[in-house]
Parts: sequence; structure tokens; C-alpha cells
Amino acid sequence: MTKTRWIVLLVTVLLIGLIAVFFLPRDNEPAPTSRVVLEHTYRTYLAPSCFELEDPTNFLEEATLADAVELGYPPNSDCTREAFEGNRDSPFQSLMKELGIMDDDKPDW
Repeated sequence: MTKTRWIVLLVTVLLIGLIAVFFLPRDNEPAPTSRVVLEHTYRTYLAPSCFELEDPTNFLEEATLADAVELGYPPNSDCTREAFEGNRDSPFQSLMKELGIMDDDKPDW
């Protein structure tokens, strides 16, 4: 094989590998800096998207998911629990959700 053929073969293999990695699903978890509402009366936290569905008291504080975990606060409801569950999206799906082309099922993170 000539040198040009090896280069074309190498570039082709690298492109196929990059495309495959772009479409392979991976485990995604919410960032520790994701915004939550701490409900200090019940010592729980709420997802912002679930706030209207809950019946919070007035003892609230805006914080991060890392703060809620550090305080040992559990999710206030199934809605909040589901809002912060991980998913298995590929980088392509994540990009499409970020661009608004696909519906984002996890708007809180």
C-alpha cells in the first residue's frame, strides 16, 4: 500500500470512531451545581419544575443539589426524584436537547 492509502485509511477509521462515540449512549447525572429549593420545615428539597405542584411552606431557600445532599435532605416528592434521576443520552441527543430540537425531559439540569 502506498503512503496516501494508509493516510486515507487512518483518517477514515478515526472519523468512524468519532462518529460512533458521538452516537453511543452514556450515563448522565445532574451536576452538583443544579439549582434546587430547600424546604427547611420538612427538611427536603424541591426541583424548580415541581415547585408549583408541591405545597411548600415559607421556610425556603434557593441552593444547589450538592448543598441538599450535604444537608442530607431527601427529595420532597416523586416529581423531584424523577427530575434529578440520571439518564442515558448520547452526546448527539444532549446537543439536540440543548439546541431545542428535541424535548428536554430533564429541564432542571
